[in-house]
Parts: sequence; structure tokens; C-alpha cells
Amino acid sequence: MVIAVAPIGAQAGPIGRPDAQRLAREELAKAEYHPHVSFLTWLSQQLDKLFNRASVDVPGGWWAIVALAALAVLIAALVLARVGPVARSRRRDSAGPLGGDRPMTAQQHRELAQRLAGDGDYSGAVLEYVRAIAAGLEERAILLPRPGRTADELAREAGRRLPGSAAELNAAARQFDDIRYGGRDGTRDGCQRLRTLEAAIRVASPVPDLLPDPARQPAGLPS
Repeated sequence: MVIAVAPIGAQAGPIGRPDAQRLAREELAKAEYHPHVSFLTWLSQQLDKLFNRASVDVPGGWWAIVALAALAVLIAALVLARVGPVARSRRRDSAGPLGGDRPMTAQQHRELAQRLAGDGDYSGAVLEYVRAIAAGLEERAILLPRPGRTADELAREAGRRLPGSAAELNAAARQFDDIRYGGRDGTRDGCQRLRTLEAAIRVASPVPDLLPDPARQPAGLPS
């Protein structure tokens, strides 16, 4: 990202307050800042306060304030790129179908989901609740561990063992795929729905799986 700001003192004559405000607003209106509109609205308000209080005796004049404004926007954009929605999207894309960056227990996935939800990251929380469901079913030996299992496969396999939760499992898989691959944002309601489902599955009693499951067949036999 490049921000073009005239050097301090580059203008022949003194720049007045209206021109300084106009230049700052033009800088803030550039397209590269659009993903952070809410933050920049707040920043613009703070700059207005600065302009209204500033004196013409500010070292460097109004050009110094414009340069500081551009610098503040650049720093804010860099910070948001590391902790904002773009960063969360990159973290989601780096994970496997259901696995995270490292092996975790169902409880660890659950606790992480709760922390993410508390921070307002409902997308990350939804993914972790689905992973908690998968890890919990494997820990209880309701499903065999299967590296690379997808959300759709989880819903299908777990739905056979827990038919009362089959519809919600399918809905959970859709949420997972919409966020993980479709780029959609999770919602508070969707996160709460997954939290309720994970808690219910944690204590649910499975029924016998009467359908053939390729993962359960001995090696060397046709699937």
C-alpha cells in the first residue's frame, strides 16, 4: 500500500484548515481503505477534532497534520490486516477439511470456540464447534478416526449413528462449508445453534450402524 503525501513545506504558501481537512478526507476515501469503513469513520471524527483544536502554530503547519493523518491510516490498515476479517479468513483457509493447525481434543476445540465467540469471531467459532463434534465422536468411538474427513462426511456418518441429530448435522455441515469455502461470515445465531448441537451430541446415545462404512472394512477387501 502506497500513500502519497506531499512533503512538509512542499507547498509554497500556508495551507488553511479547510484545505487540510479536505486533503485528509480525500486520503481516507481511497479505495484501499474501504474494507475498514467503520474504523475509518471513527478516525475521521478524531481528525476533525484535531483540526478544530489545532493552532496555525503547529510545527510543520497543516501539512504536518495531513502527513500524520496518512501515517495513522497506514498503521491502522496494517494492524487490521493482521487481526481483522482478512486475517481470520487466511487462518480459516490454512486449515484442513475438519482438522486445525494441530491435533486437539474435543474439549480444546470447544473452549477455543467459546473464546472466539466471546471475541465476536462467529465464523471461527462455528468451525471449532464442528471440529469439537467430530473430535468428540471419535473420542467416544462412535466414529473411527479418519484424517481428511469433510463436514459432509461427518454429517452423513454421524447422522447414521445419531438419527435424531441428522438434520442439525447436515445444517452444521452447510454452515461449515459456507464459511470455510464460501467465504461467508458466521452469525451469532448460527454459532449458538452449533453450540447447542455440540452439547446435545456430547451426551447422545448412538444407535448401531447397520450400513456398510468403507472405513470400517478390513484392508484388502473391496469397499
